[in-house]
Amino acid sequence: MMARETGILADRAIAALFELGRLTSERELDRDQIQPASLDLRLGARAFRVRASFMPGPSHLVADKLDRLSLHVIDLSEGAVLETGCVYIVPLMERLDLPGEMSASANPKSSTGRLDIFTRVITDYAQEFDKIPAGYSGPLYLEISPRTFPVVVRRGSRLSQIRFRVGHSILGEPELQALHDAETLVASSKPNVSGGGIALSIDLAGDKDGLIGYRGKHHTAVVDVDKKAEHDIFDFWEPLYSRGRNELILDPDEFYILVSREAVHVPPHYAAEMTPFDPLVGEFRVHYAGFFDPGFGHAPAGGMGSRAVLEVRSHEVPFILEDGQIVGRLVYEHMLEKPESLYGSGLGSNYQAQGLKLSKHFRI
Repeated sequence: MMARETGILADRAIAALFELGRLTSERELDRDQIQPASLDLRLGARAFRVRASFMPGPSHLVADKLDRLSLHVIDLSEGAVLETGCVYIVPLMERLDLPGEMSASANPKSSTGRLDIFTRVITDYAQEFDKIPAGYSGPLYLEISPRTFPVVVRRGSRLSQIRFRVGHSILGEPELQALHDAETLVASSKPNVSGGGIALSIDLAGDKDGLIGYRGKHHTAVVDVDKKAEHDIFDFWEPLYSRGRNELILDPDEFYILVSREAVHVPPHYAAEMTPFDPLVGEFRVHYAGFFDPGFGHAPAGGMGSRAVLEVRSHEVPFILEDGQIVGRLVYEHMLEKPESLYGSGLGSNYQAQGLKLSKHFRI
């Protein structure tokens, strides 16, 4: 296969950015910080509690806005609680000096989305969240707003991830259809390829016990974002079961963990992202954590049958979801090259071959 000139950078190229000084950090990288098509970003030592979310705009540094909007500063060196309903800005350890032809985008990590922690990366002079323009040189900041559970974070916690790209690499609909015909991107007999992506629908029939999902409880204890299997599911989540109608009424401002009907496949030379909200399919938001790495659901990487876990919120009004209803779309992009390590292949990937699954922080 000829080398591509546009696409998403794979793990080897991300490591090279550090070697070239295009990516720098306050301390050495964690051993597993570079993923097949992304880099985990780490919190720095301080969090600024701010009055409200903000956009720096084309003429302002983030630091200038923090001077005006910060309420107080929290030391994260030993860990600290971030409360629900509050907005925090945390300078990240990593800093960029991108080449002129390279841009980047960010998304919450899967575990972050499944805890209903709203995060967005901000740069100096930014006019969009989670978008880093080509050639950007400067610091990175993370806006954090826990929505359902208060959380404990600390310096080095990893809530967000960043992808680097050269040029335009998104597959058009004819190319996407051809790739699906060859590789089966979603396990559907009649895939819906439209709107620049391939549709996913919701499973409300449930598993053998009728379990269709979970709803987050209010007024819980804190969740430590860095500890696996630390918390009892039922202290934080209410299981939801099908009662034969295969539908679910979403209550406004409640948080749900649901699952797609279709298994998802991301072949090794591609990366995917779920569009977080599509007003054409209803007044709700699906899936904070939008990145699907190369190898997700790939049989040789142990992922046959991996379904997409969906973090769902209704906005403003109650909304009825029905089994099989389209809830989002997967957009596929070319990789510049195949990653050295695929998702699920010895990386300690938490969600390969998954069905309905809460984040790694909970134990049954």
